[in-house]
Amino acid sequence: MKTALLTLAAALCAPALAQTTASCSASSAATPPAVVELYTSEGCSSCPPADRWLSALKGRSDVIALAFHVNYWDKLGWPDRFANAATTERQHLLQRVSGAPYVYTPQVVMNGKDLRGWSGASVQRLPASPVTVALARDGNSVRATVGASASQRLAGYWAVLEDGHSSRVKAGENSGETLAHDHVVTLYQPVPSWSAASDAQSFTLTLPTATSKSRRVAFVVTDQSGAKPLQALMLGC
Repeated sequence: MKTALLTLAAALCAPALAQTTASCSASSAATPPAVVELYTSEGCSSCPPADRWLSALKGRSDVIALAFHVNYWDKLGWPDRFANAATTERQHLLQRVSGAPYVYTPQVVMNGKDLRGWSGASVQRLPASPVTVALARDGNSVRATVGASASQRLAGYWAVLEDGHSSRVKAGENSGETLAHDHVVTLYQPVPSWSAASDAQSFTLTLPTATSKSRRVAFVVTDQSGAKPLQALMLGC
């Protein structure tokens, strides 16, 4: 009886062990997908249409969609649970690089360029790129390997994103509304710039604790400023 109970316990634990030792990999294409960044907030009454537009991009292989929730709306009545200082700083980085006079929501940035007419826009892939990326997951660790290229310097960032979130907003401009969110960036982690002419570079990300939501990991290679994407790759496992 004791042996049978131990066997049953091991069988019940097996799925959890399999999940923690998950492995998968992917390699970039010569023509990268589009990188679409939405800067949004649950406290912004103009943002839900943009959130829905971004959600409609789910399931497409020609685009990596990223919903960056910013925190400067939090002081106006409703604290967005997905907002943080790091994602807000990325929007300010784009502002500095572009020379724009201010930041705003909802802001859509496609392939590093501000896209004012996002509601009627078609997604355009990034231009063909000599930069290559490979992603490999082993358990809770994901490694990105970027090949050497002719560019002088490169930079990049990790983004962990989740689908299927919803929030019942109780204050602020969207008070009383239930907001649905996909592509939510729950972790944004820049990597320092490096000399692209040197050997291949590797970067490792330790994944945060998994939730019940569908989760993906993206690695985006940018120019030295960190603003303009050159190559991007998504890992769905």
